[in-house]
Amino acid sequence: MQYKRLGNTGLQVSQLALGCMTFGVPERGTHPWTLNEDDSRPIIRRAVELGINFFDTANMYSDGTSEEIVGRALKEFTRREDTVIATKVYYPMGKGPNRGGLSRKAIMTEVDASLRRLGTDYIDLYLIHRWDYDTPIEETLEALHDVVKAGKVRYLGASSMHAWQFAKALYLADRHGWTRFSTMQNHLNLLYREEEREMLPLCVAEGVGVIPWSPLARGRLTRDWDEASKRSDTDDYMRKLYAATEDADRRVAEAVKAVAEARGIPRAQVAMAWVAQKAGVTAPIVGASKLSHLEDAVASLEVHLTADEIARLEAPYVPHAVAGFV
Repeated sequence: MQYKRLGNTGLQVSQLALGCMTFGVPERGTHPWTLNEDDSRPIIRRAVELGINFFDTANMYSDGTSEEIVGRALKEFTRREDTVIATKVYYPMGKGPNRGGLSRKAIMTEVDASLRRLGTDYIDLYLIHRWDYDTPIEETLEALHDVVKAGKVRYLGASSMHAWQFAKALYLADRHGWTRFSTMQNHLNLLYREEEREMLPLCVAEGVGVIPWSPLARGRLTRDWDEASKRSDTDDYMRKLYAATEDADRRVAEAVKAVAEARGIPRAQVAMAWVAQKAGVTAPIVGASKLSHLEDAVASLEVHLTADEIARLEAPYVPHAVAGFV
């Protein structure tokens, strides 16, 4: 495993992050396809063995149980000082007012709740999960700065917003002397490339590390188009992201299959390699429900696509409507 600086920070992270949405109590939250704790632990252990030191979860994943499972496993399998834990805040964690969003009240409440569930006294990377249209961004940025200064958080990140919103947040942080966002976690894969238009160039110009989510398009790029999985059958968000462009996306998936067959490697390695080679990308976030998923992801780091292969993979793409955050 090789390690890279996360954006302009001094923090070193593995070239892959393990996405921990897969881990959680299936009966809790909105992800019935998740793995329970007994099934999650071997995957987390193997990630550590493979040199992955970057683990990405969120307070709302499986109603907080993802944080609990990940926190307990990492405490057993590795040392805290060797681990980079990322979690997020925004989505409601219960019914009633002030249970979600990015107000000062919500941030101060949820950062402490995440620390308790993770079983740690600090979070390495704390991300806003989405843009909050109901809270002034200045309030959010100052509250985030305060949790950094309090020692509860080391670095700040953002996820899935318009480029103009991210630019505004960076500008305001600099103007007020607040801690600026070091990372952008955005939706990027061969089926959804709209981030190449503005967000990726902005991140490169600002020295922001890019840690894309769903690099395999929730598995759509790893198997035959009509082949189903437990997750595809129950993941309503997947249908929201990709259902409108199935004809065009199918041609992209066929290109991935062709390149993979020519190389004699799994499709997942080709799709992941494409994301990892994008300018500005630090570490794609890979979800794994089987050990083989994790092995493929790590093996993809040794796949260096040629210019001709990249052109073949990208040729079928057509512009998509913005998806993933609005």
